[in-house]
Amino acid sequence: MSTETKSKHRRRRGRPKGRAVNQAALSQVRDLLGNAPRRADLLIEHLHRIQDNQGHITADHLVALAQELNLSPTEVYEVASFYHHFDLVKEGETAPPPLTVRICDSISCSLAGAEALINNLQTTLGDGVSVQRVPCVGFCQEAPVAVVGKNQIAAATAEKVQQLVDSNSIQPEMPAYRDYTAYRADGGYDLLGRINTQGSDDLQRMPVEQVIQLLEDANLRGLGGAGFPAGRKWRILREQPGPRLMAVNIDEGEPGTFKDRHLLEQDPHRFIEGMLIAARVVDIAGIYIYLRDEYAAIRTLLRKELTRLQADPPYPLPPIHLRRGAGAYICGEESAMIESIEGKRGMPRQRPPYVAQVGLFGRPTLEHNMETLYWIRELLEKGADWFAGQGCHGRQGLRTFSVSGRVNKPGVHLAPAGITLRELIDEYCDGMPKGHELYGYFPGGACGGILPASLADIPLDFDTLQPHGCFIGSAAIIVLSQHDSAREAALNAMRFFVHESCGQCTPCRVGTEKAVALMEQNQWDKTLMEELSNVMIDASICRLGQAVPNPMLSVLRYFPEELDHPRFRS
Repeated sequence: MSTETKSKHRRRRGRPKGRAVNQAALSQVRDLLGNAPRRADLLIEHLHRIQDNQGHITADHLVALAQELNLSPTEVYEVASFYHHFDLVKEGETAPPPLTVRICDSISCSLAGAEALINNLQTTLGDGVSVQRVPCVGFCQEAPVAVVGKNQIAAATAEKVQQLVDSNSIQPEMPAYRDYTAYRADGGYDLLGRINTQGSDDLQRMPVEQVIQLLEDANLRGLGGAGFPAGRKWRILREQPGPRLMAVNIDEGEPGTFKDRHLLEQDPHRFIEGMLIAARVVDIAGIYIYLRDEYAAIRTLLRKELTRLQADPPYPLPPIHLRRGAGAYICGEESAMIESIEGKRGMPRQRPPYVAQVGLFGRPTLEHNMETLYWIRELLEKGADWFAGQGCHGRQGLRTFSVSGRVNKPGVHLAPAGITLRELIDEYCDGMPKGHELYGYFPGGACGGILPASLADIPLDFDTLQPHGCFIGSAAIIVLSQHDSAREAALNAMRFFVHESCGQCTPCRVGTEKAVALMEQNQWDKTLMEELSNVMIDASICRLGQAVPNPMLSVLRYFPEELDHPRFRS
């Protein structure tokens, strides 16, 4: 090699690698971050700041943010590109229009005419508006749902959307809820003060062992879908070395589920007190609340009420952090949620170890769904016998059912655990619309399977549906009538899973795509579908890949008349 060649080679190696930091973008990012800490676990929060301000995120923003957080641009890009709610604009691409209208096309909204609404809006809205089809946004009882900016439109029509676009009303309205002052006036947080962690003989206080035993006697189970006994979970966590952390899951992205939003819109402090009781009993050093990004009004509400609580605390509080999801259904899985809270891609962890042992930031972590904590105050006030005695058909407790689809009164209905679908429709949902008869139903959201009308008298609860190839999950009920197709509903669900698979494991990433291709055929190949399902169930890392074949298998099992009937062909 000549001296001249060596010199050029040395100069080339000495140049900075990758994209140079754009000073204008760096200044902009610094202004947006302000005095916020420059920690890696806040990466997603900082990406939201850029997205909210600019309406998109450029490559220059990513590189500038990477420098601010002392991360590589690759790390920042991997996270930003993983989540659906970050609009990344590559060099040379045109930035999206300033306003985006999102139309939910998941099962409940599809039944209510979402496809026609999407087609209409794509041709009628102006050039300054982007129209996107999106998966479930958590307002299934008001289908079809459109979101203009962050403002949800119930029972959306093209006219309603156009009016909101013209008025530029892009921020959500705040619900009428019981605030901190009203909650305290009604005895709120008094129970928290009675939790005895000191082992004293004060009869007015409740020893932590008594609290845990009460939860075990009541048989309160996790209401996010898994159903793990709450009292046992608290006992396990107390045995782990400190400091212990807590992660609260309010990322209800399962199509058909909206109970957590409903409860928070009414009485957020009932949940917060339950959360703080759990934190005191388990001796939690810090709490992280993970809220789905679609719930913009709830995020504003919680920030306001947590600030009021922290400014005037009735008792010493642990640090409470409100973290914002970014449009990834997989983050409803507990370990994926923990990865997201840490500022990473929301990919499920291999287990063991379990999050109770090695969870958030490597510490033992108490993970709970919001609704589980919502029940704590009432259960401790009224006792285990009260809660356990609420069920029917041999079951125990109460459940909040999210009901959507072909019923006269969709919404969240508080009913005894073990109620049947037929009873739920007749007694709580005012029956089905005129001209509609029960044909089938999802008992547990999109991945809970589909049951026919002939099985509408099974008690709806944990462990009662598994013999039929289904599960109740978070109690999201989607009702189908004779005018609907179980096959098309299952295909809608599988397309959702293709969109939401994190891509970490091949059985789920490839399996969902193969399943859609098979389900789109005029005639279904039952043998091949069952073989594919078995691979996904046996080999997927997390519950997503293991559960997504359920709707497809349910159609094969319970709706064979649809497999080759001309009415249901694509």
